[in-house]
Amino acid sequence: MRELSTDLLAWYDQHAREMPWRVGPAARKAGQLPDPYAVWMSEVMLQQTTVAAVRAYHQKFMGLWPTVADLAAAEDADVMAAWAGLGYYARARNLLKCARAVVADHGAKFPQKNDELLTLPGVGPYTAAAISSIAFDQASVVVDGNVERVIARLHDVHDPLPASKPALTALAAKLTPQKRAGDYAQAVMDLGATICTPRNPACGTCPWRDPCAARIAGTAAELPKKTPKKKVPTRKGIAYVVRREDGAWLLETRPDSGLLGGMLGFPTTDWNDTPEANPPLEADWTTLNEQARHTFTHFHLELTILTAVVGNHVSPERGFFIYHNDFDAKSLPTAMRKVFAQIVTT
Repeated sequence: MRELSTDLLAWYDQHAREMPWRVGPAARKAGQLPDPYAVWMSEVMLQQTTVAAVRAYHQKFMGLWPTVADLAAAEDADVMAAWAGLGYYARARNLLKCARAVVADHGAKFPQKNDELLTLPGVGPYTAAAISSIAFDQASVVVDGNVERVIARLHDVHDPLPASKPALTALAAKLTPQKRAGDYAQAVMDLGATICTPRNPACGTCPWRDPCAARIAGTAAELPKKTPKKKVPTRKGIAYVVRREDGAWLLETRPDSGLLGGMLGFPTTDWNDTPEANPPLEADWTTLNEQARHTFTHFHLELTILTAVVGNHVSPERGFFIYHNDFDAKSLPTAMRKVFAQIVTT
């Protein structure tokens, strides 16, 4: 099985994707080492997010906070604002917690071994394996969605995910080489992203074409199989958009726990089947005809939007006013940007 890794690495040497956080195979062979901080940052950002979406954010974060010590010293609000739009905001909170743990407990240097990496906030088995492999060339088994698809097709595994993940991980482990483990981990992911794609895989150009059991059986397009997902429920809420006569906007910082934790946003009710009105102040409210709709991982959200204009001396029961010149809709999470977009277009 190990000769398969040799074939794949030869392919990767010619076809490796360029990433802002990646040291390519030629540069790595010449002695350039990956920056563990940049690798960790990329892996956190890439969780349930595409490479295309992550590129610009990674470059922005590395420009604002070039080292883990810089990030650890950053203001929470600045980091949350820079993350706005990338989604899954618990990752941003864990990003700060992890950076501060690396500085406080590890002298601002990322540990190299899996078990040590797993002690860091927000670092699970996949992220630990990816960092130890890509940054430190440890022979860790890195299994993401791309790898699951490649391995399932290579071995024609028809047991559905997620139940089949342990078996796929065991098969992936048999292929992981001791040398060039970091390049190999990235090679399998690149193979899945560019050749062994979910639809219309380019089997004719695949370095693993000949031994691929699913190609031989004609089942590649069916794999990997997945257990059907439950229907995603819809929750409702009310968003209150208040503007003072001087142009200031009413915002609030959401609680640290829960969705959009620590992010700025317009005041809202709880999100459930029958939200109860909870305005942040007394006002003559106007209900917009259009709702703001957003989809989170486990539910759809429909926000009814109420707007009001109030005097300059009104004090809200919760939240605070931000002057128009200091307000930047881009610093809001996507769900709140959609609320604002309805205001702008009305």
